[in-house]
Amino acid sequence: MSLVRRCSRTACGRPAVATLTYVYADSTAVLGPLATYAEPHCYDLCAEHSERLTAPRGWEVVRLSDGSGPSRPSGDDLEALANAVREAARPPGRAPGPAGSGKGGQTTGETRRGHLRVLRSPDS
Repeated sequence: MSLVRRCSRTACGRPAVATLTYVYADSTAVLGPLATYAEPHCYDLCAEHSERLTAPRGWEVVRLSDGSGPSRPSGDDLEALANAVREAARPPGRAPGPAGSGKGGQTTGETRRGHLRVLRSPDS
């Protein structure tokens, strides 16, 4: 038994990359990433058949992106990750202060719980 799921189209032996599901109540064909499990009411399609998919007249085809394309992290993502690593590596007693404050980080009314900060309102 092969572990690779094959295209559901007759006489096509290529590996499946997408799953097609029909929503009869909405007259919609939904083509999305390959489902985790093969289900009897869904059709697995290879890349060629998924690109050429058409629906019956009056039906709509909804193509869901799989997000598996090569995505590069943005500068903001990398900066957030670096800040999280720095925060996790910091000893518990030392919190970062605002740039140039010279106070060592703890401001009036601030409580630290791990990586979270609770700021008290000036009224309390």
